[in-house]
Amino acid sequence: MEINRKVEDIPWAPHPVIPGISIKPLISSKEHNLNVTCMLVNVPVGKEVPEHIHEKQDDILFPLKGKAVMWVEGVGDFTLEPGVIVRVPQGKKHKIINIVEELLIYDVFFPALI
Repeated sequence: MEINRKVEDIPWAPHPVIPGISIKPLISSKEHNLNVTCMLVNVPVGKEVPEHIHEKQDDILFPLKGKAVMWVEGVGDFTLEPGVIVRVPQGKKHKIINIVEELLIYDVFFPALI
């Protein structure tokens, strides 16, 4: 694995499950043989990340730009925007709705996604 690489050189890809959302895989188990997955996630206005659960991973989100509402099971709704960091423990339902400004999220999963 390269020690460093330019994010701009990594291509965007469609999210494997959610139409209209793009991901930019930065670090992955498959490509880098590490037990962590790091990616950028782009969620345009008018889209949402439906309720879902990661049974085996903590999901750590750090929004770089944009504004939306996030819901996490056991916590409720809160504003997702730059300056907020969210840790969704494994096994907790969560979703992102009401995207009022296009979101760019630095998203980390531990242990790594497949």
